[in-house]
Order: sequence, then C-alpha cells, then structure tokens
Amino acid sequence: MTLFGRTAPVMTVAALLTIAAPAGAQYGATDGEWRSYAGDNGSTKYSPLDQIDADNFSRLEIAWRVPTPDARLDLEAITEELARRGRLGEVPAGGNPDYGVSLRLFKATPLMVGGLVFVPTPLSLGAAYDAGTGEERWVHDPESYLDGPPAARANMRGAAYWTDGNVERVYWGTTDGYLVSVDARTGEPAAEFGENGRVDLFTGVPRAERGTYDHRGRHWISVTSPPIVSNGVVVTPVTISDYSIAKEAPPGWVKGIDAITGELRWVFRTVPRGDDFGAETWGNESWRYTGNTNVWAAMSADDELGYVYLPTSTPTSDYYGGHRPGDNLFAESIVAVDIRTGERKWHFQAVHHGVWDYDFPTHSNLVDVTVDGRVVKALAQVSKQGFTYVFDRETGEPVWPIEERPVETDTNLEGEVLSATQPFPTKPPPFEYQGISIDDLVDFTPEIRAMAVEAVKDFRLGPLFTPPMNTIEGGIQGTIQRPAIDGGANLQGSGVDPETGLLYVPSNNSFSVLKYYTPDPDAGGNLRYSQSAFGSGRQPRLPQGLPLFKPPYSRMTAIDLNAGDTAWMQPNGNGDRYRNHPQLRDLNLPPLGGDGRGGPVITKTLLISALTAGGSDGGPRLIARDKATGEVVGSVDLPAGALGTPMTYLHDGRQFVGLTIGGETPELIALAVPEGR
Repeated sequence: MTLFGRTAPVMTVAALLTIAAPAGAQYGATDGEWRSYAGDNGSTKYSPLDQIDADNFSRLEIAWRVPTPDARLDLEAITEELARRGRLGEVPAGGNPDYGVSLRLFKATPLMVGGLVFVPTPLSLGAAYDAGTGEERWVHDPESYLDGPPAARANMRGAAYWTDGNVERVYWGTTDGYLVSVDARTGEPAAEFGENGRVDLFTGVPRAERGTYDHRGRHWISVTSPPIVSNGVVVTPVTISDYSIAKEAPPGWVKGIDAITGELRWVFRTVPRGDDFGAETWGNESWRYTGNTNVWAAMSADDELGYVYLPTSTPTSDYYGGHRPGDNLFAESIVAVDIRTGERKWHFQAVHHGVWDYDFPTHSNLVDVTVDGRVVKALAQVSKQGFTYVFDRETGEPVWPIEERPVETDTNLEGEVLSATQPFPTKPPPFEYQGISIDDLVDFTPEIRAMAVEAVKDFRLGPLFTPPMNTIEGGIQGTIQRPAIDGGANLQGSGVDPETGLLYVPSNNSFSVLKYYTPDPDAGGNLRYSQSAFGSGRQPRLPQGLPLFKPPYSRMTAIDLNAGDTAWMQPNGNGDRYRNHPQLRDLNLPPLGGDGRGGPVITKTLLISALTAGGSDGGPRLIARDKATGEVVGSVDLPAGALGTPMTYLHDGRQFVGLTIGGETPELIALAVPEGR
C-alpha cells in the first residue's frame, strides 16, 4: 500500500562589548550556510550574518512558504490501515492526537547547504527545497508510519548533513526506529548505507526485538531528534518507550555508525553491565533489566578533539526508582565519548537516582572562553533544573566548583531510597526559579496571595530535589516540583555567541505535581508505582487561570561564560493573558513573561526567538533583542505559532530566517527583508 510516492542583574553595554572570545574560538555557522541542527557541531546556534539588523528586522516578510510534506499523505487511510492490522496503538489518557497519525508537531529546524534547505517531518518524510524560492527539489518517504505508532508522539526536530568532499548525505531517524541516509542532491536512498539506505536501530539492543511492541502497542524505539556526524561517524539519539508499567525495558545504548556504509563502529552502554565502569551504581544488579537512560535530545561534537557529548535521560521508570537502587550511572549525565571508538573520556552525573524527570533535554554548547585570564575550551550544558553546568570539554573538569550538597530524602513511596546528596554548581547562578516556599507564591493583591496559600496547603513544599510524595486521601496531595518535569530549559535549548562568550537560554517558571498508581499485574505490570496521567487528580491551581507563583512566567537569560555571572534577564513577553485577567487588568504590573520559551538563533547583530503572543493582533511573533541588554529591538508577526527553533542563512546575497510554524497545516517558512528596500 503506497500512500505517498517516494522520490537578572544587567551588565553595562560597554562592558559586554569589551568581552572578546579567545583567538582560538572556532564555532559558529560558516559560509552563510546552516549545516547542523544548531548551526555547527558545537551547537552554538550562531551565524556571523549581519544583513538583518535592528533597523530592518521589523520589515521582514515571508519570502516563501511550503506546507509540510506530511499534508499530502492520506492520514485517514493510514489510520484505517493501521486499525485493520491492529497496529494503531493506545493513546495516553487525555486523548492527545499527536500520539496518533499526526502531522502537527513539525518542530524541525531546517538545514541549508549548497542552496538547498533540508527538513524532516513528524511522519519521517524528508524533503529538500530551493533556498531562494522554496521550490521542491525532492521528497523521500520511507513509509515508517505504516509500521505502527512511535514510542512517543509523532515528532521530529531535525536532520544531519555530511560530506566527505565526494558524496553528500542527509540523515534522519524514523518513527519506527531506523536511521535513514539519502543523497543530498537527489533524495535517493544511499544504497551502500546499511540495507538500501537505512540502518535498524533495534539491532543488538536488549529487550527491543523488532516486531514486538510495548504494552500500549507502540514501538520500543523511535527517533525524535537529529543525528550528529563527525569524523565520518553518525550518532543518533533514540526515544525509548515510556509510560512504563514494568521494570524491564530496552536500554538506550548509543551507537556510532559509519557515515558511508552504515556499519556499526561501536556501542556505548548508557546502562552498563557486568564489569563495565558504573555497573556498581546499580544495586541488586538492576542493570540486568533496567532500560531507558537514552539520549533523546540533540547532541554536540568537537570535531578537532573527536569527542561527542551525550546528554542522557532518566532510567525506567522516570518517577520511581525503588527497583533500581543506587546512583544509576550513566543516567541524567553528560558523557564525553570518543566518536571514533566509543571510549568514554569523562562523565558528569547531574542527578543521582533520578525520580524528577530532570533528564538533559538539549545539546551542550561548545565555546572557547577566557576565565581569570586563562583560555578554556568550554562545554556549557543547560538543564531542566535551571542550572548551567560548565566544564573543560577535553578533561571534564568543572570550570567553577560543583558541590555535592545534602538534600531531603524522606518519602512515603514504599521502597524508594533517594540519594543523600545532589550536585549544585557554584557558578553560574540558576537561570530559573528553583523549589517553592510560601514567599514564592503570587502576591499581586492580598486576596490573590490568600488564595495561593489556600491552594498549596495540602501539598509538600520545599527546595530543589524535594522528594516526591504519594497522594493520601484526606492527607498529603503530593509534592509541588519546580521547575516542572519539562523545565526550566527544555528541547529549545540555548545558544552562545562565540565572539562574546554570552550564552542565551529561554526558560519557563512552571511546576508539576506527580500522581502515582500501581500497574495491574494481569496487564504485565510489576512496578510498585508508575505515574498517572500528568495533571490528574487534585492540583494546586488558582481559579480562572490565575498564576500560582510570582512572575516572570517565562524569560530569556544571558549568562556570561567568561565570568560565570548573569549578564541580564528579560521576561519573554508582556504576558497579556495574565495581565488582562479580570482581577489583574487594573493593576500596574510589569512585563510578566509567559509568552513561550522559543529557542534562540544568534547573529552578528541580533538575538532572535519566537513568542506565542504580543504581535500586532495579539498573536504569535518573531522578535529580535539587543544581545548586550535583552531589549526588544524588532518584532514581526507570524501567521501561526512557531514550532521549531529558527535558523538563518545567506542565499544569492540575501539573508533569510527559516522556521516551522503551526496552523491547520504546519508550514516551513523563510523570511527576508523585501528586495529593493
């Protein structure tokens, strides 16, 4: 059946402008192209282009736009065929359509190389367009959607490009757990790569046999983020089936794959086994059955060192670890691996025995900075917790001390034994609120403060890493966790200016309260606890959508990596959805933020990101900020909300900004200053 044919405190401007990167700084997009998901393998999200600036940004117009290629698929026919085969899978509680056959999460950041823009789609198609006109050059459809639903949502954030000077290849992962390679100029499968242009990512992974599915009827392994290619080796992230009801699951081992042949070069076991380093951190030999601990986010690589940096996720299950005692290496860690051999060079674990879902959701940023007069080849990693961890990227030594501090460990979750300490960076300061006390509750008026105090009275409050609590009828209703399970920072990530060493990170001020249940043994469950539907049960919410905490509700923060200090913080938008509330609209409130945490792209002249509101009609927009102060210096309306992080490129002497947007049919758009103006 063929449904679609293949083919904070503010530094002075003067002080910021005097910050200079060391002469050896090497990162940033080059030659007007955007060759990697985040611009370069160091994931700076930086381009030295300067044609678009504060004077003309607000005049940007859509130069071309194309709908997602997924729109040409007959989604109804695909759904019917999957139902006929019994391969439709379950949708989590709440009925989110993105877990079905959906084209909505067109979150990819496109690439631009050699005059072509490349983009993958939620249903695993790949496409190329003329960079100047948007004319379609090719579409490749591996028909992954016909093999059943992905491990999580139908979602794809990007592709990878590579050339050895002779062949050009584009790589992306699929919903059914393959790594695809095609000719960049034609879209034809690279016949020498694996089996007719694809490699099966299930192969060799324990408890992940192809043709078997999780308890929801979904694939064990899918791909939702872009691969990275360095030194002739492709490394791809994978998403492992979540919503666990059993302690046994496939581990998210990371594979190095030959960029030409698709042959397996190496495997790094993120859940170690036997005599592997780190196996001793899994009590009761729980490494034998525990899974996940995958890298689902984008990655970074230092091409010169030959290192790839793996930001790992939580073990099975994200929110309860009674069946996996110990610190659980290499979960919730940064692991530096030799990309040619798979040898571990260094690692840092940010969460010991995680139960908060504080996995690393985004790539590291690689940049050379000057600290106390010393040039440091640095790696900066932002986190859901609101921390920025900074290391020498060759040795793994922290640039500033990271302290192991005592944390609370008492919980009523039977069998759970939490770590007595967790790591806390001494610099830079957190970029987002952490933990919760009564003083953190909203206080716009005395009446609103009283409602907030009442809302939280049956919940556990406390600092970062406060233990989760099981709900007891008539008693404790759970722990308020801040940042929420999705951060803080998340997949939008951060960017860094290699000329100044300023890192820019968007973040949310939000909370989670987890609820638990015991899975049914008759359905295959053997976990003592698993998470109930997110947001279920009693939650500490105020009436009519009033916020629970003090603002800002989202922000953009600039961090000076030379000094380890906050350079500035600005709320992300006015937060009119709060300001216009009947109980708030007559108050003289400052900008509240809350208009999203769109990922940044940085140019010679501007810091660009998307907001969900504040346009000329109140709708979504793209904004430009002064890099030194955070002041908004330009704004342009978007026809629908941004889905992916923007990028920028130069084609035929004209600078474009490209990004994906939503709407009834998601689109890829490219904006530019009108010609002749």
